[in-house]
Amino acid sequence: MKTISNYLPMAMMAFLLIGLSSCKNENKTQEEISTNKKDEVAMATPTEVETAKGYSIGDEATDFKLKDMDGDMVSLSDYPNAKGFIVIFTCNTCPFAVASEERMVALDQEFKDKGYPVIAINPNNPEIQPDDTYELMQEKAKEAGFTFPYLYDESQTIYAKYGATKTPHVYLLNKENTSAGSATPKYIVKYIGAIDDNVRNADAVKDRFLANAINELLAGKEITVKETKAIGCTVKQ
Repeated sequence: MKTISNYLPMAMMAFLLIGLSSCKNENKTQEEISTNKKDEVAMATPTEVETAKGYSIGDEATDFKLKDMDGDMVSLSDYPNAKGFIVIFTCNTCPFAVASEERMVALDQEFKDKGYPVIAINPNNPEIQPDDTYELMQEKAKEAGFTFPYLYDESQTIYAKYGATKTPHVYLLNKENTSAGSATPKYIVKYIGAIDDNVRNADAVKDRFLANAINELLAGKEITVKETKAIGCTVKQ
């Protein structure tokens, strides 16, 4: 009768062969992942690269001139008395954006008179997302009771300059260089990310990231949380 010791060398050899095979497969997988990543970078369009980069905290944001729901052109420079702006990239039908609509209205009501009005911009291409046409934006603004401009980024260039990748995606701007006789004001990025810590459920919010940042600015304090992850739908381009 053969004992266990007779089979031990065979078992060890089989184990080593399996291990070597696994290592080869793992190395192959890592190589495939690396190759795929390189392909993604190589295939990225200039717009995608610019979008991925966008603004960082402390950068100067560009002004814009975009059409509102009344057909008028709106710019940041149209608000000479503003201390800054709550720029929110949003859209008509993304569930995360829809869930944030009442909060956007509430933010405008809370901070507009304090110098920080909301300005919403739709970054989506209506040829890709038919629910985001200018006409449907007009309906949305009326149905949702927007108290702030809802702007149509028809050329899809402003979202790319800012670096917005989600709807909703927030950029808090602070107006600087506003002393008497100074040059054109600068709009400095002070906060980027989410409105709060629960985009799905306003009743479950525990941390109002955006509101906290504005209140700290108003109090002359350094913003504690300058950047959070925007949770939402991918910008449709």
